[in-house]
Amino acid sequence: MSSEAFVTLATNDGYALGALVVAQSLRKVGTQRRLVVMISKNLSDLMKRTLETSFDEVVIVEELDSHDIENLSLLSRPELGVTFTKINCWLLEKYSKCVFLDADILVLRDIDDLFQREEFSAAPDAGWPDCFNSGVFVYRPSKDTFRKLVQFATQQHASFDG
Repeated sequence: MSSEAFVTLATNDGYALGALVVAQSLRKVGTQRRLVVMISKNLSDLMKRTLETSFDEVVIVEELDSHDIENLSLLSRPELGVTFTKINCWLLEKYSKCVFLDADILVLRDIDDLFQREEFSAAPDAGWPDCFNSGVFVYRPSKDTFRKLVQFATQQHASFDG
């Protein structure tokens, strides 16, 4: 069994549908890595059971919100505050390395080579060049890193959209 995993997040049933597409597309391209979905308590029981059929592991996590309405309004995306919840992915210490994929990703070819990248790897955000895009990133789970990220995220104006 691989100690590496693809990880995604679903904070509601709508995002869970996207997570199912992520899982299906990863399986279709033949990944041998574990598939993990983190979910909040907002998901319906039916959706939780559906996710359990597609993912190797379903992990319930605490929802984290930036509560930065002012900056999120610049993007016209107030719902992005809860994307801070993805910080919980650093708690998955049973895996040596993970690739986080947002639930709006459609994998069209094998991307297992991402696991060869160093921690921390991510693409720059086109709209905010001083930031990275948190939709796809490579990381090593660590409770210490999780604590530091939560501490940083709770500082005023640290980040606003996860």
